[in-house]
Amino acid sequence: MRYPKRCSSNLQVKTRFASAIPHFLKKNKNLKKAYRKLIKRSQTYIDKAVISLDVLKKENEFEDFSSIENFIYYGKILIDQIERRVFKNEKISHEEKIFSVFEPHTEWICKGKAKAPFELGKRVSIVEDQYGFILNGTIMDRITDDKIALPIIEKVKSDFKNISVSSFDKGDYSRENKEKLSNILDFVVLPKKGKLSKKDQELEKSKEFKKYRKKHPAIESAINALEVHGLNRCLDKGILGFERYVAMAIASRNIQIIGAKKLLQLRKKKRLAA
Repeated sequence: MRYPKRCSSNLQVKTRFASAIPHFLKKNKNLKKAYRKLIKRSQTYIDKAVISLDVLKKENEFEDFSSIENFIYYGKILIDQIERRVFKNEKISHEEKIFSVFEPHTEWICKGKAKAPFELGKRVSIVEDQYGFILNGTIMDRITDDKIALPIIEKVKSDFKNISVSSFDKGDYSRENKEKLSNILDFVVLPKKGKLSKKDQELEKSKEFKKYRKKHPAIESAINALEVHGLNRCLDKGILGFERYVAMAIASRNIQIIGAKKLLQLRKKKRLAA
């Protein structure tokens, strides 16, 4: 499965005018007819597939037909969503939307960046220590950053007891996160979203806050390194394959860090010997 760095301009245009589709359909009866034709033909293929599947099951009792059943299942869902969206003018919730029938775990990720506003894939949250080692990588399944901040630190803290400070992105902020993380860590660098109160301004201008916040951009280097070591494009299938790719990419990155530190030690020894 491919996880592109950026979307094509066509994809962005379709997204921008998605909300205008029902209004456009009112003026374009031919398009509605085309949708009707598509649904009718799709339903015909699904009905034939169901009949064929029943026959195959009787003749091959011990065969696995789960992949065919999945395609039939998704076909019925997509027909229902087209009818609701196009003919009943309903809004389909994000949780119901299917972005890939081959990789159902795929999500629509809003990045909010000018060059790559959207991506199709799966988000991964990582924690890196001061030496560049990745301590944890958690796959985020349809949850936002603020919902993963606390669980991932609790997991890291249980594995590495001496962690006392952690820096986060603004997207991880919530009042509850700040309170609970403060009970786990000695110092929490969690920038607040929106307008800052006088107390928050004083905190974020403090020397200690700035000191640890300056080290935060290093995580971008780790993210880039993970992409280089396999996470830019997952060639395996299914969510288990993606989980395996994440684990292998993290292991590869940590091995690279060990190698780099070892080389540095050898160079120092050579210089001292000379």
